[in-house]
Amino acid sequence: MFTKKVDKNNLNASIKIHSSRHTVQFFRFFLYKLPNSGKEFPSEGLRYMYLDSTNRSWSAGMKLINESGGAVQKTLEQLYKLGKSGDVAYVLYNDQSPKSIVNKAVGNEYGHTKGVVLLDRSQGFWLVHSTPHFPPVISEGYSYPHSGIHNGQSFLCVTYPYKEFDSIGEQLILNHPECYESSVPETFETDLPTLFKLVSGGTIDTPPWNRQTDLTSLGGTTFSSFAKGGQFEDDLYAAWVAPTLGSNLLVQFWPNSVGVLPSNCSLPQHVNNIKEISFESHHGNAQATSHSGFSTHVDHSKWCVSDQGAYTWICVGDINRNRGEEHRGGGTVCLNDQEVWKSYRQLVVKYEDCADGCKL
Repeated sequence: MFTKKVDKNNLNASIKIHSSRHTVQFFRFFLYKLPNSGKEFPSEGLRYMYLDSTNRSWSAGMKLINESGGAVQKTLEQLYKLGKSGDVAYVLYNDQSPKSIVNKAVGNEYGHTKGVVLLDRSQGFWLVHSTPHFPPVISEGYSYPHSGIHNGQSFLCVTYPYKEFDSIGEQLILNHPECYESSVPETFETDLPTLFKLVSGGTIDTPPWNRQTDLTSLGGTTFSSFAKGGQFEDDLYAAWVAPTLGSNLLVQFWPNSVGVLPSNCSLPQHVNNIKEISFESHHGNAQATSHSGFSTHVDHSKWCVSDQGAYTWICVGDINRNRGEEHRGGGTVCLNDQEVWKSYRQLVVKYEDCADGCKL
């Protein structure tokens, strides 16, 4: 169902992909970059918690997110090694592109969406994340931006077979992301026309303005991808994800923006805003103990989780609950898994009740 972990110390699940000239290594994980509370070491904002198929409860990463050998660095290392080889296709997109790219201010017509796609002719990965100005362009190599240190950030990396990337391309075209660096060689165009259209600036100009599709990972796990365009003009979670999944949702998003939407209990499936997160029950490693609890005001991650155990959905994405982003593209990728759901659900300490303020 999942990939096999090969390095317990680095907490990296991996598989190898053999192409004609290279061996490409891809990964599959959920990762939570912790905020920097400012109470201890400066490196605190570079620590992360991690789970994968063989370790479905949170564990502290043995590396910092900016260090060689960590889960994100090991994943993106393949991009920096092989990106210019011509044997792979890749797309880097972010509504806040790296600061080294001049004259790249992104208007609201682009999606509020962040991620990386890398594949060869056999398989590849889709990394969905929330970090501004990340990752760097290929010529600069891997680093983690200072702007991503203070607040919490979310990452979901899934390995997919080659055939799924045409559907992923269709999802991304609907999102209309700012693709700040990309390469889709002509050898990929016949099989993956939507990915080629994406990097060529193509858009979708007719409804429907939202699309849900199931994606099957290389290991056979089904993920459900939700993508909306700006013309959808509604909240991703309350108007679509919650009723589609048939589940009440607790949503973590950046609450410091303008026009934040309150918790919504007007529909059969309720959507409640998370207010406080805690890893207290996951303190198997002393590196995480300083994060017994933190406010969502220092958490830039974007994810949601089913409220009750009758539904076991966990979704990681890139869009917030505010009025402005009702009119921007974005999405989320969901997994129905009891153990992963439990790991995320236990993080929620407080959420905003629709009737009477915060609820424990």
